[in-house]
Amino acid sequence: MLNQIVLVGRLVKTPELRLTENGKKTSTITLAVPRNYKNMNGEYETDFLDCTLWTNVAENTSEYCQVGDMIGVKGRVQSRIITNDDGSKKKKTEIVAEKVTFLAQAPKKKEDKPKKKETNN
Repeated sequence: MLNQIVLVGRLVKTPELRLTENGKKTSTITLAVPRNYKNMNGEYETDFLDCTLWTNVAENTSEYCQVGDMIGVKGRVQSRIITNDDGSKKKKTEIVAEKVTFLAQAPKKKEDKPKKKETNN
């Protein structure tokens, strides 16, 4: 049996590192992953997938990645039961990242480029 997933996409927002009550480092990221086929209107759709990161993977991703960066995620899919405040239960399926690869930085905007200095002779 095998439970493995590989995703390549762009970060929707800059990752933020958090600590759990037990002191473990964690982060949740959302990846925008375009589908490789067109819909009935001839357009490519994008899936927005939540991934949970732990310990060093969470720390490194939050330190070195920002919104728009392209990353690769290798991990597993897991599901768990969550009990809401009203006592109702629901099933949550999530992707747990075991490895994150930094592939490319977000494209720079024109206004982000340093302007050339003008010199007078």
